[in-house]
Amino acid sequence: MDYKSLIIPEKLPQHVAIIMDGNGRWAKQHSKPRVFGHRNGVKAVRETTEAAAELGIKYLTLYAFSTENWNRPQLEVNALLHLLVETLSKEIHTLMENNIRLTAIGDLAALPDHTRRALLEGIEKTKANTRMTLVLALNYSGRWDIVQAARNIARSVQEGKLDPDQIDEKHFQEYLATREIPDPEFMIRTSGEQRTSNFLCYQLAYAELYFTTVLWPDFRKEHLYQAIVAYQQRERRFGMISEQLA
Repeated sequence: MDYKSLIIPEKLPQHVAIIMDGNGRWAKQHSKPRVFGHRNGVKAVRETTEAAAELGIKYLTLYAFSTENWNRPQLEVNALLHLLVETLSKEIHTLMENNIRLTAIGDLAALPDHTRRALLEGIEKTKANTRMTLVLALNYSGRWDIVQAARNIARSVQEGKLDPDQIDEKHFQEYLATREIPDPEFMIRTSGEQRTSNFLCYQLAYAELYFTTVLWPDFRKEHLYQAIVAYQQRERRFGMISEQLA
């Protein structure tokens, strides 16, 4: 089926978030080390990013490295971070050609120097691009985001810059790592797992969730189109009833 032809441009989500899961299982199926799966996942990143930009999606957030990923074997962690640097250097020209801006959320200060340097260089080179914003969630977790927001709010109150009685959702969101990014309307997770895994805990409150059994290295443009079609078939009520929306 040609899912792309079924997509309604006027009903596109402005922001799509993706948990790129299944690299390790894909490698195991091919009798290869886990790093082999991560390397093959890069093609899925490229195809998905290009497809999202072509459709007119304004923000695409990819869960690239969580705070929990540091608990993996050191060899895999090192390989992941090396792959990130390598991919950034190779793909910057693709982002420039497609007018895509790169940015990142997470505890970036805790990343190795060479990783952070490559990331910041990519962000600087693409900062004027306007077609779509690609957000990499690196050394990120939803709970970390909420805790650092609470800590900074407490600091602002302590310094007399903020009245506790003025704190509402709008104020709180201004302290999150995503303060300059709209909340995702749609989250996709590959590999068949059905959980959000500490990803954008606050921001996904009203997002539509979509789970596919496709492993991330096999995810292609057509899979994104299929997911978008499924999203557009849902009714987003935000606590209201269907008759109110009509």
